[in-house]
Formats: sequence, structure tokens, C-alpha cells
Amino acid sequence: MNTLVDKIADATAVDVWFDETKLYVRLIDGRELAVPLDWFPKLRDSSEEEKKDWRFIGRGKGIHWKAIDEDLSVAGLLRTK
Repeated sequence: MNTLVDKIADATAVDVWFDETKLYVRLIDGRELAVPLDWFPKLRDSSEEEKKDWRFIGRGKGIHWKAIDEDLSVAGLLRTK
């Protein structure tokens, strides 16, 4: 059975980018998420260079920014309202 909870848990990111006010995440199935940077003060307050210095963790299940010690899960982004 492939429930919504399973689909959220299985979501995998393939790209990350920013504009002035949002974090964008592209998922392997083609969906694109846009979330306000205000939800993540460490990211909001980081430099452009720090924002660009990210890597996937857990094979795309999460995103890590070493310089600012921030980790976000894709499932968490999908559940955030």
C-alpha cells in the first residue's frame, strides 16, 4: 500500500536553489517545493556563498549546509504548512 505518508517518506531531492525570499527544492518526480526562507533563520541570515555550499544527505532525503550547521529533511519540507 502506497499511502501519502509513504510517498512523503520516499521523497528524494535532486536540486536546491534560492532566490531572495525562498528556498526551492526539486524532487526526483519533478515536483518543485518553494518555502519561505523566514522559516529557516540560519539559511535566511547566511551569505550567498554559504547558501550555495550544500550537499545531499541520505541519498537526497535531506540537505546539509556545513558552514551554518543546518540540516533539512525533504519529508519535513513536505509536511510543513
